[in-house]
Amino acid sequence: MANVTIREIMVPLSEYATVREGATLLDAVLALEKAQEEFEHYQYRHRAVLVLNGEGRVVGKLSQLDVLSALEPGDSSDAELKQLMRLGFSHEFIRGFRKQKRLEAEPLKNLCGKAAGLKVEAFMQAPGEGEYVEATASLDIAVHQLVAGDHLSLLVTQGDAIVGVLRLADVFAAVFHLMKECQLT
Repeated sequence: MANVTIREIMVPLSEYATVREGATLLDAVLALEKAQEEFEHYQYRHRAVLVLNGEGRVVGKLSQLDVLSALEPGDSSDAELKQLMRLGFSHEFIRGFRKQKRLEAEPLKNLCGKAAGLKVEAFMQAPGEGEYVEATASLDIAVHQLVAGDHLSLLVTQGDAIVGVLRLADVFAAVFHLMKECQLT
């Protein structure tokens, strides 16, 4: 795996879905949709949007799960749920509690309408220390970082600039091809 570099399999930043700070969740979803339509790198579509600051530097990542979390009702039931967990209620009971609260909440269509105008900063995840990999690093380094950090992607750097995204799906495809090559030799 040491012969393949990150630069060979990463998605360049210019091809990735991005929005600026201050954008809404709807802006982010539209950017993701557009990037998915235009992107033909392997067969895997983008599953996140990068958030850029005013200088164009990546300050966060908004995943599909982050967008969906905006649809969850956040009310007094959160405090009730935490209390139930502390008291040792079963996971099955807590799942039932969550389901009941979901059924009592506003219809999904109303929640979608409200969530569309929320700012991406409220739901994006700022990249952590282990979520960066140098463009010249080898594939085995990326495999280790993805597995050890339980990440779905890594931000690819060149010096102090982010130049791309290394997705788990692309790393898996590269490893898969290497496995097949090993079997043929």
